[in-house]
Amino acid sequence: MSHQVAENANTAIDWPVFILSGGFLLMFVATALFDLSFLSAVVNSAFGGATKLFGAYWQVLMLLTFIIALGVAVSDSGRARLGNLSAPDISTYKWVAIIMCTLLAGGGVFWAAAEPMAHFINSPPLFVVESASPAAVYPALAQSYMHWGFLSWSILGSLTAIIFMYLHYDKGLPLKPRILLYPVFGEVVLHGWLGALIDAACVVAVVSGTVGPIGFLGLQVSFGLSELFGISDSYSTQLTIILGLILIYTISAVSGVTRGIQILSSFNIGLAMVLMSFILLAGPTAFIFDSFIQSVGVLITEFIPMASYRADTGWVNGWTVFFWGWFIGYGPLMAMFIARISRGRTIRQLIVTLSLIAPLVTYFWFTIVGGSGIALELASPGVISEPYAASGMPAALLAITQQLPWGFLISVLFLVLTTIFVATTGDSMTYTVSMVMTGTDNPPTALRVFWGIMMGVLAAILISIGSGGVSALQSFIVVTAVPVSLILMPSLWNAPKLAKKLAAEQGLKSS
Repeated sequence: MSHQVAENANTAIDWPVFILSGGFLLMFVATALFDLSFLSAVVNSAFGGATKLFGAYWQVLMLLTFIIALGVAVSDSGRARLGNLSAPDISTYKWVAIIMCTLLAGGGVFWAAAEPMAHFINSPPLFVVESASPAAVYPALAQSYMHWGFLSWSILGSLTAIIFMYLHYDKGLPLKPRILLYPVFGEVVLHGWLGALIDAACVVAVVSGTVGPIGFLGLQVSFGLSELFGISDSYSTQLTIILGLILIYTISAVSGVTRGIQILSSFNIGLAMVLMSFILLAGPTAFIFDSFIQSVGVLITEFIPMASYRADTGWVNGWTVFFWGWFIGYGPLMAMFIARISRGRTIRQLIVTLSLIAPLVTYFWFTIVGGSGIALELASPGVISEPYAASGMPAALLAITQQLPWGFLISVLFLVLTTIFVATTGDSMTYTVSMVMTGTDNPPTALRVFWGIMMGVLAAILISIGSGGVSALQSFIVVTAVPVSLILMPSLWNAPKLAKKLAAEQGLKSS
């Protein structure tokens, strides 16, 4: 009953959060249009300060989140059922498909091709091996696994999702980022400027992290269409791609979690599995399996040294800390979305799926795409690394796919896959930002349409001034991760407490 009261009380738009977050984003874009070099200088300076002052803290936060989440999963609290439902309201396949598509997203396709290649050409400093040699293969893949694996998946919704689900679905509090700090500040955080600032900071972080991929997708797909079909790689092509993307993900977000978002995700996971199977059979099959097993072995044996590596801060800030800032920035709103789709699941199911199973699937995906690129590069040096050095991530992906049998078709399908991956992030984040504005898990349609269009328009404006505008926003998410990381910290001790409380309420006492 309390949940229903809270739901009804909060259907109105939270105008302070709307104005703070929307106003800030409009100011960012206006500054980019007026003086991009000034904005880039400010963002780069703030980026440097954030990585220098908070990089080590973020590494500890990521590691502790993963370790504590596993501890909660194996404890008696792991049997507690979340979301005030006795059984899941979304089937397991659809649930996993939505999680994989939303969190891995389009970045996971381009980075899967480019990051293993980058670490193969220039071995990470922790590993004393000769770059671009057979000895560099497993460290290159293991380093990619570190950035897209156990720690990054855990921060996106293991401990924090428990807090959201318990306080919203069981206790009737509004579904907003501010309730992560409710156990610390109590009622004070639910009303007034503190709560509005917390919500706005989380919205700005996630919109920055979503607009960036939308803009980059316009640039990358335009490059791909130019390479494959000879279509002009111009702003009009990029704009057309972004407008098409806005249409897809806004319709999906409006139709809701159980329809559009779920249908897109299920289709894309099916397409990804077809492409994985094809590359496994048509590509360097033995190399892929050997590399996967060996690289997971390297990751496990070097896990703590890789997670805590600080010896070369320039390298760490450019790679590990950049990724940690990106994923931390997404943390609260991703956890809200996971809370929305995970009702009826046990804590153990949530954490094991999110923190262990999804990363292992990601590792295999990176090995199939990036491992194939490394195998091709070993056999013919320069075949992947030269296009990558010349034109970046989309070139690395196309260089790999075009070397395969039916290369043209596979390249086109990868562009489709990437587009829908970005669309599934766009629709879920449109939906979740709208949730923040109302505090309910079923926000008004008009609000979803507004945020869907807003994110696409921001991306279109930023790429109109060149990739520098999108790059500034991508770097900016690392700056926004500073306040967000402080919002996430109390979940390290509050989530285990609330999990224990929920288990006690459900009569699941220690055996």
